[in-house]
Amino acid sequence: MKISSAFLLFLPMAIFSQTNFEKAEKLFKQEKFAAAKPIFESSYKENPNQLKTIEYLGDIASNTKDWDKAAFYYEKLKTLKPNEADYYYKYGGALGMRAQTGGKWVAIKLISDIRGSFEKALSLNPNHIGARWALIEYYLQLPAFVGGSERKAQRYSNELFKISPVDGYLSKAHIDEYFKRYKSAEKNYIKALQMGGSKNTYQRLADLYREKLHQPEKALQVLQEYKEKNKS
Repeated sequence: MKISSAFLLFLPMAIFSQTNFEKAEKLFKQEKFAAAKPIFESSYKENPNQLKTIEYLGDIASNTKDWDKAAFYYEKLKTLKPNEADYYYKYGGALGMRAQTGGKWVAIKLISDIRGSFEKALSLNPNHIGARWALIEYYLQLPAFVGGSERKAQRYSNELFKISPVDGYLSKAHIDEYFKRYKSAEKNYIKALQMGGSKNTYQRLADLYREKLHQPEKALQVLQEYKEKNKS
């Protein structure tokens, strides 16, 4: 079979690009974002429609709290692939953080886009846990006069129960904690811990004891229990 000279010329470039991408991906996974960023940016210039490169750049921007840049990349992702729930979820999250850091008028301007992005993620993936957590936080943080509502937050918490009971208990505890119902929050965190037993469930309960109930000895006890149960 005869191989064209054009293909032979292209092959080293393709191998070089793939190697660079893999190097950047490895750096990203090691959380060396400053080192990974220029490599991904070079890849982006070569191919501005490569989804994974764009997503990594958005994730780097998120990790460095550059919310405008993160929103730019995530918006491009959902434009290129409008049926991917995670892209809407990440876009809504970046907008939410931009609203949180940009002041009242920025927040008011972005409210509908934030909610719409999370709701779109749910319409594309009805089992999307992250989008429900995001909507719980959205309705907790939003002032009542622009739509904030514990009832709506509880609605998404109830939906979480059907998908992941552990997340259901954790979200109930989070709502209780937000409204300073600390004893009720404690009970729900304990239920989540007993059902799930993950590091996150232990850490959430420990944080409640240390930061809200001012019982550092209980917090240490909870974390020690986790270490004992997970000895290698």
